[in-house]
Amino acid sequence: MSDEPAALRSWHAVVASKDPALLDDLLADDVVFRSPAVFTPQEGKALTTSYLSAAVKVLGPTMRYTGQWHDQASAVLEFEADLDGSYVQGVDILRWNAEGRLVSFTVMVRPLRGLQKLVELMARQLDAG
Repeated sequence: MSDEPAALRSWHAVVASKDPALLDDLLADDVVFRSPAVFTPQEGKALTTSYLSAAVKVLGPTMRYTGQWHDQASAVLEFEADLDGSYVQGVDILRWNAEGRLVSFTVMVRPLRGLQKLVELMARQLDAG
């Protein structure tokens, strides 16, 4: 049996299935999403769902996790992806509460060219959604 906390297993299920409907049970109502492209933290389940749903669509086809570190209340997941020929490397920092619901989701991305491509594709996806 995996030693991964339930919240982390649930996040991996979202990514593997590319099904944003699974976010409803995973996100706390007061979750905060921090984007590498938006200065202000995005607060609440609805906004976080929008951003994570768009990210799953934009990054999903080529994203793969390459490293993972976790304890019982948080995790750092290292990923990489190819976005229309632009290499992206980043980390997702997840924190969850005692009920196993995400309360914080922070994304950091490099290099600048990859971040710029991600911002462009995310803006398109969010506008379309």
